[in-house]
Amino acid sequence: MAAVMPAPAASRHLMSGNEAVARAVWEAGVKVAAAYPGTPSTEMMEVVSTYPDVYAEWSVNEKVSLEVAIGAAYAGSRAFCCMKHVGMNVASDALMTLTLTGVIGGLVIAIADDVGLSSSQNEQDSRYWGRFAHVPVFEPADSQEAYAMTLAAYELSEQFQVPVILRMTTRINHVKSLVTVGERVPHTGAGFKKEPGRFVMVPGNAGKRIPLMFQRDIALRAAAEASPLNFIEDGSDKRVGFIASGPAYMHVKESFPNAPVLKLGFSCPAPFDKCRELAALVEQVVVVEEVEPLLETELKAQGLKVLGKEILPLQGELSPNVLKPAIAELLGEPVPATTPFAPMQVFPRPPTMCVACPHLGVYYTLSQVRNLNISGDIGCYTLGAGHPWQAMDTCVSMGASMGVALGMDKGRGESDKDKRIVAVIGDSTFLHMGMQGLLDMVYNKASVTVLLLDNRAVGMTGGQDNPGNGRDIHGEDAPRIDFAKLVAALGVKNERIHVVNPYELPVLFKTIREEVKVPDVSVIITDQPCVLIKDYHKLKPFEVIDDKCTGCGNCIDVGCPAIHVTRRGKEVKASGKEVDLAFVRIETSVCTGCGLCVQPCAPKAIVHHVPTAPIQLVKGGCA
Repeated sequence: MAAVMPAPAASRHLMSGNEAVARAVWEAGVKVAAAYPGTPSTEMMEVVSTYPDVYAEWSVNEKVSLEVAIGAAYAGSRAFCCMKHVGMNVASDALMTLTLTGVIGGLVIAIADDVGLSSSQNEQDSRYWGRFAHVPVFEPADSQEAYAMTLAAYELSEQFQVPVILRMTTRINHVKSLVTVGERVPHTGAGFKKEPGRFVMVPGNAGKRIPLMFQRDIALRAAAEASPLNFIEDGSDKRVGFIASGPAYMHVKESFPNAPVLKLGFSCPAPFDKCRELAALVEQVVVVEEVEPLLETELKAQGLKVLGKEILPLQGELSPNVLKPAIAELLGEPVPATTPFAPMQVFPRPPTMCVACPHLGVYYTLSQVRNLNISGDIGCYTLGAGHPWQAMDTCVSMGASMGVALGMDKGRGESDKDKRIVAVIGDSTFLHMGMQGLLDMVYNKASVTVLLLDNRAVGMTGGQDNPGNGRDIHGEDAPRIDFAKLVAALGVKNERIHVVNPYELPVLFKTIREEVKVPDVSVIITDQPCVLIKDYHKLKPFEVIDDKCTGCGNCIDVGCPAIHVTRRGKEVKASGKEVDLAFVRIETSVCTGCGLCVQPCAPKAIVHHVPTAPIQLVKGGCA
C-alpha cells in the first residue's frame, strides 16, 4: 500500500501544478476522486491517492471516472475528476447531460491540455468545453494559482450547483513553484435526495432543465465580471494591451512588463465588460491564447477591435521568442533577432522501447511476417511504428485499433484483397475502450487477428495499476481480469484464443503466422509484465563473443536498446550481392537476460555474461 502523505501545517512548499491541485482537493474536503492516467494529468490522482480521508480510484476510462465523481456530487459530497485533453472527448457524453442536472456537492474537473504535443496525438483547447457544456472555466498560471483556483472552484461549484472545469496545461502541470498551503476543512455530504425531474434525464425532464441552464449562464457571466480572478494590470506603454490567461499570461508579462494586461483566471463565461475596460486604456488589443482563437472570436462578435491569430501562431506555446517578434512587427519596429534554445548536440536517440520490453518480440515478429496491414493503438507499443520494426500502419485514439481493423477488413480495396489484418492493443487500452471494438468484430464476422499485449500496467504513463494486474491505486489486492475468459465472453471462439510468452519467438511467430490465415476473429494474448514494474524479475545478462559475431545484424532487428553497434562493414556474397554487416556488443549492465536477441542470432555468438573476477588486494602492501 502507498504510504499516506502526512498533512503539513500551513506553510510553503515547492509543488508542481499537479501536486498543488491535489493538495487543494484534499484541503477542500473532497470525499471521492477518480481518474484514468494520462500525461500530463496523471500525477494529480497519484498524489490525491496518498492523502487520507479521500476515496481515490483508477477508473477504466475517463467517462467512468466522471460518472463516479458525478454520483458522489449528487450525494452531496465534494468530488474530483481529472484527465488529459483527449480524455474529455471520452467523458463528454456524461458532461453534456451533467450540465443540465447540475450538482449538489462541489465537482471540479481538471483537464490537462498538452499544448505543444509533448505526449499526445493531437493538440486540443479544452476551453471549448466550457462554452459547449455551459460550465465555468478557471485557468491558473502557476502552481499557487492552481491551488487557490481549485479551492475557489469548489465554492463556485456549490454556489451555482454546476461543475467547474480547471483548465491546466503541461506548462502548469509539471513546472514547480512555491505554494502556500493550508489545512483540510471537512465537508460532509447530506446524502442523495430523490428528485427524478432533475436527475432522470429523459427528454421531458431535460427540456425543462435547459431554460435553467441559460439562466445560470447569465448569473455566471456576472460572477466572472465581478471575480477577483479577472483583473487589469495597468502599464506605462499604452501602444498595445494584452488579454491572456494561464501560461500565456506569464509569457506576456515576461515579454512586455510595461504593457497593460487583462489577466483572465475565470475565463468562461468571458467577462466582456472587463475586456472593454482594457480596450479603453490602449491603442490596440492583442488576445494571447493557447491554442485556438476562441476568446478572440467572441470579442470580435461583441464588436471589439482585437488582434490575435492574425499575428500569432495557431499551435504551440506562445513563449517570448514567439511573442516579441510578432508584436515588434505589429508596431513597425525592428524584429528582434531571437536565438532559439540550442541543446547540446548528442548522438541522436529516437524514441524506443525499454530494454527487454515484452513488446519487442511482438514487433520483431510482426516485422518478419509479410502481407499485413496493422492497426495500432495508444500506449508504449505505439513505438512499434518506428525503427527498426516499422510494424504499425495506423494510430488514431484509445481503442481505435479494433474498429479501424474491422473497417480495413470490410473496406478492402483492390490492392488489399490478399492482405491479412492485425490489430494491436494493450491491456489497459483494451479495458479502456477496446472491448466494444472486439465485440463489434465478432458480431460482424470480421477476419482480423488481435494482439492483446498484457504487460500488467498502464505502461506509457508510468506503470499505474489497472484491473488487469490485480492491484488498486494503493497497490492493494484487487480482482484481476482473466483476459482469455473475457475475450471468450465477448464471443471469440476458444480455439481462436491463444496465450503466449512474447519472449518465445518461435511460438509467437508460428501462432501469428497461422492465425492471420484464419478468416475469423483471433486473439493472441501476450502475458509478460512490463520490465519497469515489480512483477518483472531480471535474469542473468548476455554478452557477445566478438570472435563469433559475423555482423549479420539479426539481433539488431529485435530493437533492444541494450544492443550497440561497434563497427560496420560490407561483404560480397558468392552471388555477387553486397550486404551490410553490423558487429555488436551488449551493454551487460542494463541487459535483463530476456533472451530475445539470442534466438535470431545465426552464429550463436550471444551467451550468458561471465562476470570478471574482482581484483584481489594484497593485505599489508601494494599489488
